Amino acid sequence: MHQSVEMELGGKKLIIETGELAKQANGAVLISYNETVALVTAVASKEPVKGKDFFPLMCEYREKTYAAGKIPGGFFKREGRPSEKEILTSRLMDRPIRPLFEDGFANDTQVICYPLSHDKENDPDILGILGASAALIISDIPFLNPIGAVRVGRVEGKFICNPTYDQLNESDLNLVVAGTKDAIVMVEGEANELSEHEMVEALMFGHEEIKKLVDLQNKLREIAGKPKRVAEKPQKNEDLIEKVTRSAKEKLTDALFIKEKIAMYDAVSAIGKETISEIGSEEDEGLNKEIKAILAGLEKEIVRHHIIEKETRSDGRGLKDIRTISGRVKALPRTHGSSLFTRGETQALVVLTLGTSSDEQIMDRLEGRTKKSFMLHYNFPPFSVGETKFIGSPGRREIGHGALAERSISKVLPSNEEFPYTIRIVSDILESNGSSSMATVCGSSLSLMDAGVPIKTPVAGIAMGLIKEGDKIAILSDILGQEDHLGDMDFKVAGTAEGITGLQMDIKIDGVTKDLLETALQQAKEGRLFILGKMNEIIDSSRKELSPYAPRIITMQIKTERIKDVIGPGGKTIRGIIDKTGVTVDIDDKGLVSLGSPDESRLNEAIQIIEGLTQSPEKGCIYTGIVKKIMDFGAFVEILPGIDGLVHISQIAPHRIDKVTDVLKEGDEVKVKVLEIDRDGKIRLSRKEALSAEVNKK
Repeated sequence: MHQSVEMELGGKKLIIETGELAKQANGAVLISYNETVALVTAVASKEPVKGKDFFPLMCEYREKTYAAGKIPGGFFKREGRPSEKEILTSRLMDRPIRPLFEDGFANDTQVICYPLSHDKENDPDILGILGASAALIISDIPFLNPIGAVRVGRVEGKFICNPTYDQLNESDLNLVVAGTKDAIVMVEGEANELSEHEMVEALMFGHEEIKKLVDLQNKLREIAGKPKRVAEKPQKNEDLIEKVTRSAKEKLTDALFIKEKIAMYDAVSAIGKETISEIGSEEDEGLNKEIKAILAGLEKEIVRHHIIEKETRSDGRGLKDIRTISGRVKALPRTHGSSLFTRGETQALVVLTLGTSSDEQIMDRLEGRTKKSFMLHYNFPPFSVGETKFIGSPGRREIGHGALAERSISKVLPSNEEFPYTIRIVSDILESNGSSSMATVCGSSLSLMDAGVPIKTPVAGIAMGLIKEGDKIAILSDILGQEDHLGDMDFKVAGTAEGITGLQMDIKIDGVTKDLLETALQQAKEGRLFILGKMNEIIDSSRKELSPYAPRIITMQIKTERIKDVIGPGGKTIRGIIDKTGVTVDIDDKGLVSLGSPDESRLNEAIQIIEGLTQSPEKGCIYTGIVKKIMDFGAFVEILPGIDGLVHISQIAPHRIDKVTDVLKEGDEVKVKVLEIDRDGKIRLSRKEALSAEVNKK
């Protein structure tokens, strides 16, 4: 039976429908916003998955190019591997809903979003998050607390709910906020150095809209919701818990406060083996897994207790302390810019490469094709955490961390007019114990300055954590990997001394309030300013000169009608310039020519060739030309590439001649003066006038 609910959101109608499409899914909704439409389905397996220590949730966002009236590119002409946009949106769907399933539910669960229609104004990613919640809430899957999601922009100081692409181009904020009716559970976004106060106001603006979306879903649940399954909650073996605690707690407490990560992990692992040997059984693998789970719970309890009650962290720091920071630039001799940034046991090698406009990345999206001149790629090799693992293409986590760092850095880059380079930054994490994405932000800022890119100001990043036990709360600055894993919040904040440029927050508890957000952001600012101070000791501004190995880019403007002369038939002319000089040559449709080479003499050579190709003849000027064709009445002389004029027989010599061939032959190099250019572009030349001018000059 078809059911629907609707409301106005950001000045546009939002409709959520169910009961007509994908009826064999546990839950399915068709969600429409203006003329952007997405189908979102939720399915869970009938039986729980045994042996996994994590919730097996899969969120998939897959764009259909027909939604925008487009045919896919490539040989196969069909959608293939997910794009970066699709991967990032899948993460946006996953992160806010994952903590909200009922405890004990361990069935394979999959949420899929297909944008079916795209109006080229409204991004379907928000519909993916909202639709995931709606599909789950009406299903029998034990997802009990619906969430809403909105994008918040700000134009001329006024917040906008779900801004269009055009509005985002004018906005100084692009923030995705998801939450329940009571609190915010996820944040992802970027800003043009907004203050902490302005950011909190943006989050609260978004949360007010989220409350309305939660109410809408509850209405849908009332008319179309299915009875929920009952999740089988794990039963506690109190006797086993008591035995493991008595055997291991004291030893585990000592081990967890070893400051070096690998040594601490080794000690904890040894205690685990010892406890299993003492209490477990070689024949009963289930019992051994239960002991491991109890030990993990003990570890969480010990670490959190010390943080809450003693304000002591496992590496000995206080709640606000930042780990030791070191770094250097010019870490590699032949790269255009490089840095090595180390914070505690987290280390990033960040390398920058400068290219020309031909190196820009072409982005083919539903909203249209664009070019991207700044790319930041993040890699997390297994050796960074002392592990072995198959190395394949970048995973979702790597793409997500790279995107966060890219957004955070992009706000301080110079405009393309000021600095017409394509910039690629690669961050290779060499060692990791928390906050490697924020180390990437710091290292990227250093490498940009090392390369001589005239950035507005340095950017630093810090990861914040939260431990909440009842009414007691501890906010942690510069969290360790262990604190991320055992804590209740991962809150990454990047920015300059003036304000925030990048933000990402994930919550494992019910959500965070305004007061908590304000406190966390203020503490993050203190940490960020401290880190910026340490970075300034390494390098405090961009170098005045580019690396000698980076291309020099010179731009020149030619008339649009002369573009074809530079390109030539089938690109023959421009390829010839590139082959002869080794200079990269790019021309846009407005006649702006960009030439790139580290060799200045080669650049000048290419410029001279292009000037020769695009120069227009001027009346009264003298040119050295080549005789191309002899006629009875005169000779045609090419004075510029592809441009010739007629030297009448009477203008060949200062005296009368009987035949043109008495003075000229094809291939001769001669000086001629432009006498006239008529309305049709025909040019009259004179060799006689050019000779006279030379005599007078002497």
